[in-house]
Amino acid sequence: MAATIGQACLILGLACSVYGAGASLAGARTGNERLVVSGRRALYALFGLTLVAFVILEIAFLTSDFRFTVVATHSSTTTPWYYRLAAMWSSQEGSLLLWLLLMSAGASLCVATLRGRLRDVAPYATAVLLGFGIFFAGLMLLTASPFKTVPVGPADGLGLNPLLRHPSMMIHPLMLYTGYTLFLVPFAFAIGALIVRRVDAEWIRSTRIFALAAWLALGTGIILGARWSYVELGWGGYWAWDPVENASLLPWLTGTAFLHSVMIQERRGMMKVWNASLVLATGTLAILGTFLVRSGVLDSIHSFVQEGNTIAWAFVALIAVMIASSVYLVVTRRNNALRSDARLDSVFSREAAFLLNNILFVAVAFVVLWGTFFPLISEALTGNKAAVGPPWFDRYTVPLVLILVLLSGIGPVIAWRKTTVSRLWRSLRGPVAFAAVAGVLLAFLTPAAESPASLIVFVFGAFAIGVSVQELWRGMRARQAMTSERALPALTGLISRNRRRYGGFIVHIGISVLFIGLAASSAFQQVRDVRMGPGQSAVVNGYRFEYVKPTAEIVRAGGKLEQIELGSVVKVTRDGRQVATLEPSRGYFPNMAPMSGAVGRYFDGESTSEIALKAGVARDIWIAETPDISGLTPVIRKGDAVFARADRAGLSDEARSIFLAQALTGLTDRYRADPPPAQFRLIVSPMVFWVWIGSLIVFFGGLVAAWPSLGAVRDLVRARYAARVAQDLERA
Repeated sequence: MAATIGQACLILGLACSVYGAGASLAGARTGNERLVVSGRRALYALFGLTLVAFVILEIAFLTSDFRFTVVATHSSTTTPWYYRLAAMWSSQEGSLLLWLLLMSAGASLCVATLRGRLRDVAPYATAVLLGFGIFFAGLMLLTASPFKTVPVGPADGLGLNPLLRHPSMMIHPLMLYTGYTLFLVPFAFAIGALIVRRVDAEWIRSTRIFALAAWLALGTGIILGARWSYVELGWGGYWAWDPVENASLLPWLTGTAFLHSVMIQERRGMMKVWNASLVLATGTLAILGTFLVRSGVLDSIHSFVQEGNTIAWAFVALIAVMIASSVYLVVTRRNNALRSDARLDSVFSREAAFLLNNILFVAVAFVVLWGTFFPLISEALTGNKAAVGPPWFDRYTVPLVLILVLLSGIGPVIAWRKTTVSRLWRSLRGPVAFAAVAGVLLAFLTPAAESPASLIVFVFGAFAIGVSVQELWRGMRARQAMTSERALPALTGLISRNRRRYGGFIVHIGISVLFIGLAASSAFQQVRDVRMGPGQSAVVNGYRFEYVKPTAEIVRAGGKLEQIELGSVVKVTRDGRQVATLEPSRGYFPNMAPMSGAVGRYFDGESTSEIALKAGVARDIWIAETPDISGLTPVIRKGDAVFARADRAGLSDEARSIFLAQALTGLTDRYRADPPPAQFRLIVSPMVFWVWIGSLIVFFGGLVAAWPSLGAVRDLVRARYAARVAQDLERA
């Protein structure tokens, strides 16, 4: 019954999307306000129906209703309840439903808050957003329905992919999809504005909060994914230039460029073509990111879709339509509606700095896009599917990023229209001195001289931090002079009065701190792969890692055997002083295939590296272990044979569970008693801590910039009231 209701919600949602898109277009063409309102309400209905379907599916996961095919293939009774809730979006079907829910929620919120404003643009934007609703609802109904069921479900499910059993992965997909879907709101309004040739700054002001929220959510998702990679995948890094990682970075880069350049259009009426192109590209890249995660077109450790994905061509068609329509609208409007109201007065101006900033962001995005799709390009041209690795990306992105960090310090303090070199120097001499001192200290106190690029990042990052801190300090002192407030209230009041400007400065501080952490941890990381037995040790960057003893345990969940963990206790010392005692391990999850052996299936399935980490402000000490289980193989095979004979003899389920527990306990006891040498990856990585601290600062600054002021809320209420009065007068 629940599955039928969920499927009915999808069908009704598709019908509402088709009707709403048609009504919105017809209302916009004919000026019929009732049709426009009806189309808007269809969008609200889509959100409500999708929410009901989403809740039904989440309840099925939470209650382990294995009659739902998607629940049986992505969850199990041994999966903790909180991971069951997140298991929904580990599946293709569930992730499409989540995407539709988030898109319809963001679209409904935007359309509701803009009632009475952009009355000529909004119907077209609503139609575009409902067009996405048609696509995703139709995709689920035709190819990937989350409500497929079987009359009698299995006793247990296949379980959640063990790699996804991490707290970051409960939030990471939500943040990514929130960013992707919210970027479609300004995309849709840009399409509407271009259609009606109304490309002033009003549509930008009206949707800027959604662009900011999308940028913030997507950035948060990227950092959570990096953290997951660092602590879960067992390779010791947080960014590998993987296709799915790159897919999330692309719209973030173009979205960042858009958020910078819209300030020029709002203030000077310039860069209209740039802004329209950037927001349309960002929306298209958001769909591209969704496509890469779920299509399996490119090999990725982050993609959990089987080969032969049938939705790939549907996404290709959608992306082609978005690109074609975007190019057509921009090209046909570039000489009239998109003509700039002013020209660039000087290369020494904030407009010029922002233009260069935009070019660099787009250049980085192009490099990432080219490198990501190079395997497909290579295969199409040569027949060989060749890929490029991290060194290739670093070679081209690092110089561009260095200039971007430098510009993040210069751009905010350079004057609009035109400035002089002497005036610019007066604004920058303090930060320049701070950066010079920081560079000299770093050159003497760290091995930065061994990596010139890292030293440049340190200096440029210190310069950008100095500029932002200087501007915050000057603003605070000026407010103190006017109000006689203490420092903290003055700073808080300053930021609250101009959230966008000073929130931007906080973001620049966070980005600089993040890049300093990236540069240090990438350039000066010490890695050693070594095979050790109990009592043996290895030295990495002055730290001694001693394998003290093995560990082995059986982990239960829901009264059932969930996994076997084999690991070790490692003592870390430096100069004879104990620094930490760490316990890396590897978790072995059972293979749920029917033909697997009773004992062997616990070692034939997925396994995950549970790293041991001693995090610090100056450096992280990181250990991953791969136990050698080859010595257990004969015992495992013998156990499988014994249980096979017992099953043929009619062994009861209760007795089987008892004997299986005893057999696995014997295995773990054997491993502890006579452990073979294990393979360890030992890493000492400096300043990784500052990557995460910088991310938190960026998140805080983004919240400050996006948080609406009381004045903005009052303006919105007044606009809504004026719109309601106007509607009443029209009816009268």
